[in-house]
Amino acid sequence: MPETEARRAVMARCALATREELRAALDRLGPMGRAEDLRPAETGLVMARGRIGGDGRAFNLGEMTVTRAAVRLSGGETGFAYHLGRDREKARLAAILDAAWQRPEQREAVEAALAPAAGRQAAEDEAARRRIAATRVNFFTMVRGED
Repeated sequence: MPETEARRAVMARCALATREELRAALDRLGPMGRAEDLRPAETGLVMARGRIGGDGRAFNLGEMTVTRAAVRLSGGETGFAYHLGRDREKARLAAILDAAWQRPEQREAVEAALAPAAGRQAAEDEAARRRIAATRVNFFTMVRGED
């Protein structure tokens, strides 16, 4: 997996993780050194755009609350994070994990530290798939009632 895709996958895990899971992941990694705030976590609005049917003309769906953070670790690695909602601590923790992942010697450790969050996310996805599958209707096997 190319580096960009691997980093994107780690950040997707961070985006879906809870604040407590991110804090626990950082605790598992041990001391990181000081994380300097390049951009203190701040909350704002972004415009969400949509398309009807996935291929129609784009339209403004509405505004969403987003929190972003940027940090630099003592080794010079810079991490960024954007999260839906107003949780500034979660955005900062995710930015620290992003910066830590950029250290080649820590990549596997960061991914392993996020494994419990990934497991919970996979279990929730599977439960949702099961709930949806239970409501699925196969119209090809239905009888119309007219003989």
